[in-house]
Amino acid sequence: MKQFIIGVFAFFLLIGCKEQKQEEEMPAINDEQVQEMAFMDYGAEFSNNDVIDAMELGAMYKTMKVGDTTAVKVKGIIAEVCVNKGCWIKMPVGDASATVKFKDYGFFLPKNGQGKEVILNGKAFKNITPVEELRHYAEDAGKSKEEVAAITEEEVTLSFVADGALVEKFDNPDVEEAAKTEE
Repeated sequence: MKQFIIGVFAFFLLIGCKEQKQEEEMPAINDEQVQEMAFMDYGAEFSNNDVIDAMELGAMYKTMKVGDTTAVKVKGIIAEVCVNKGCWIKMPVGDASATVKFKDYGFFLPKNGQGKEVILNGKAFKNITPVEELRHYAEDAGKSKEEVAAITEEEVTLSFVADGALVEKFDNPDVEEAAKTEE
């Protein structure tokens, strides 16, 4: 009887080891493949090397004056998206928020991309945004008429013009095609 129990134990031990070995033989996915699978690209192609975090960009904005510009690649989270076309987004940068537009309206991001990670390639700058433009953004963001009317002064804004973007891949992105213009 002892030999039978030992035999059954050995049998299950071999089966358990065999299944474990099969799992170890699964092909590994390298970082490059993960990068390709993890993002949808928009606009101009760019490498995602030398990317800074949005918090670092926030620190850079603090040292900038109106009119200063710096080329940068930044990774952050999409906080707001233009609900009409996806033609702009807002991204937290430190304790503030930057308004991101897309170069020459050549591409838009998914209108349902709020909360997704994004890597942007482009230029960060500070500028003064007039009241009418601020009201336009508020309308695009779905603000009430009262909230839009309450905007009465221009403001210094943190801005970014992206020529390319990588957005965290997700199901059913709602992206509007940019209008093609003839030159």
